[in-house]
Amino acid sequence: MEEKTRYSEAELKEFEELINEKLEKAKNELKILKGSLNKSGDEGTDATSGNTKVLEDGADTAEKENLNQLAGRQQKFINNLENALIRIKNGTYGICSVSGKLISKERLKAVPHTTQSIEAKLSQQN
Repeated sequence: MEEKTRYSEAELKEFEELINEKLEKAKNELKILKGSLNKSGDEGTDATSGNTKVLEDGADTAEKENLNQLAGRQQKFINNLENALIRIKNGTYGICSVSGKLISKERLKAVPHTTQSIEAKLSQQN
């Protein structure tokens, strides 16, 4: 039996739907994170004593940094998903960028934005 070099239109459509679902969810999560970031800057009462205020400011800063990191990761994930949609459209989706072989369906379902087969990924880590 000849080894497949590309996924069929039907398979690509299936992956596209999966990616679009993940993309919508990721964009909603990013919106929530950005909303939290904006909100955390609005609060602050002048009635609190000086010492407590310093502690709160430190906690607020740490929380804001954490939210910024999460938002950054989420944006990168969204970009990766959008790039996967581009690869579907140009016919290169599901092809390992290292080996040129087809990435397994199981891996693509778990990590639909991947550009490498699990073998290629693991060989680069050694």
